[in-house]
Amino acid sequence: MPTVYTEVEVDVDLDSFDDDDLRDEMERCGLNLNSKYISGDEMRELLTKVWINRREGRDYQRELDQMIWYGIGKLV
Repeated sequence: MPTVYTEVEVDVDLDSFDDDDLRDEMERCGLNLNSKYISGDEMRELLTKVWINRREGRDYQRELDQMIWYGIGKLV
């Protein structure tokens, strides 16, 4: 019997999946959620940047997003 391959395009909105669904799929594919591990010193440096920017009234959202990702592995 011959084999037939088909290509299909599907539009997917990641908002329709919760964090657990995405985490399960990443684990199924063999992707390591903690591959972006940083040391305590690097986390302290990132936290210091957040503190300085907040104190000076500058945007610190990018650094805060990084801390959340590195700390608990969740996307914002």
